[in-house]
Amino acid sequence: MKIILFDGVAHLSLFPITATKPVANLRIGILTIAEKWEKRLNCEVSIRTKDYLEKKFNANHNEADIGIFSAVLPDDDLVEAIQELKKGQVLLHQKQLIAISPIPASDADLDKTLSKMEIIEYTATPTLLNAPWDIFKHNPQEIEKDFDLITKDRTSETLNATNTIIGNRLFVEQGAKVNCAVINTTEGAVYIGKDAEIMEGSLVRGSLALCDNAVLKMGAKIYGGTTIGKYSKVGGEVGNSVIQDYTNKGHDGYLGNSVLGEWCNLGADTNTSNLKNNYSNVRVWSYKDNKPVDTGLQFCGLIMGDHSKSGINTMFNTGTVSGVFANIFGGDFPQKFIPSFSWGGAKGWDTYKLDKVFEVAERVMKRRNVELTEADKEIIRHLFAFSKQYRKTNQQTVLN
Repeated sequence: MKIILFDGVAHLSLFPITATKPVANLRIGILTIAEKWEKRLNCEVSIRTKDYLEKKFNANHNEADIGIFSAVLPDDDLVEAIQELKKGQVLLHQKQLIAISPIPASDADLDKTLSKMEIIEYTATPTLLNAPWDIFKHNPQEIEKDFDLITKDRTSETLNATNTIIGNRLFVEQGAKVNCAVINTTEGAVYIGKDAEIMEGSLVRGSLALCDNAVLKMGAKIYGGTTIGKYSKVGGEVGNSVIQDYTNKGHDGYLGNSVLGEWCNLGADTNTSNLKNNYSNVRVWSYKDNKPVDTGLQFCGLIMGDHSKSGINTMFNTGTVSGVFANIFGGDFPQKFIPSFSWGGAKGWDTYKLDKVFEVAERVMKRRNVELTEADKEIIRHLFAFSKQYRKTNQQTVLN
């Protein structure tokens, strides 16, 4: 079968986490969404994303046997329902398109094609990512699902006697280094990826996905529902947060109920609030709605897009959203909606100039032997123009 994962409306719904990448490339649980589908369908999948991302991600606009909405996460029942789809059928759940067979060559033809197809109603409840906070909300169950999927019929590497292991939901890949750590798996699985490291004195309570080459610094305290992406380094206290690849939170400070993109860096003693003093639901800026919305959650911390950074002792209020390529520093709480390419903090903002953005990104990525390509620069230029509407001289009252 030829499969295409298509972004559709989810690309804007999940902004700013999807600003520089297709929805299918998001990591939730242990795997990316594309990896989840490939493992369950036992075939390679293609991706259809927004025009400005096509050059970098080789987006596929051809027809395929089946198109699957990228924001829906697979499970056994859903995979079975999709595999049973016949040509000319579309799978819906409460009017939400889940899968279509076949998918037309262009999204522009999708509505016209749908009107001619037989509707199959999916009666179970799929896991859908409708907003950035759904990433950490669904992360605990996704760690468990991915853990079972990728460790089935495999044998874990063993840890040395300096560690204390509680429970038996632990899997360690080849090359991982763990010393003098306490790992409790009774509340959730713990997965330690290839060549990952847990340094001395770390306290881990599952579920945790520590992906390939990621590092937990000395004395880290990690609570359940947390994913640390490839090559990321994390210290301090973290709970129910998803950190994408190549991002650092290397020092003390609290990160809870949050999502960080790639190539982010949180300075020493950066802290996030994830609970309001009056215990009411958290309101968060939505790019899709172009206004603050009620998340329906009592706990929600920081949503930060790729390449954004915070200085030492930065404080983020409950439900803060930072776009991509923001540089945030200074005392006091910055506003709760920080547009992309913002430079400053509570005392005021300037625009992060493109030449400086390229210079810093090249320097940061080169440290990990990754090149900032011309395709990357084209994406950045597009986002710089797109975000201009949000960068205003007096933004402090946008969302407080």
